[in-house]
Amino acid sequence: MLRSALLLALLLAAGCGKEKVPTAPKPDIMVRSEHQKQLLKLNDFDRAIALKRAILEQGMTCKQLVKTGYVGRYKNMDLWTATCSDKRQWGLFISANDSVQVRPCEDNAQLGLPACTIKPGTEGGTGLDRVKTKGAT
Repeated sequence: MLRSALLLALLLAAGCGKEKVPTAPKPDIMVRSEHQKQLLKLNDFDRAIALKRAILEQGMTCKQLVKTGYVGRYKNMDLWTATCSDKRQWGLFISANDSVQVRPCEDNAQLGLPACTIKPGTEGGTGLDRVKTKGAT
């Protein structure tokens, strides 16, 4: 019994006076695929086509895109948003292996996901306003 008490006292004494050495924060490692990088560089029209295609491939509906934009990074994914003419807004989570998850933006808060708020300077329309129709000057 005395031996156990002595051992406990020694263990407690050994822990005293030691300061925790702060560790440097781990650097964030950003991995982006070539497709993700290209999406960031696309014009409004081509980006709208790519995002609409992703929405439709997930079985969601979007008759016409009216606005798109980059939201930011979430974990290891790029988050884009697309608003359709029926007022539905979709969040598109694109991973470095180019897999895409599409979610209604209205569900993000209850799922603990970031809001579909477009970063200034990345917003765009469909790009259709720049396409000239035949006979227009």
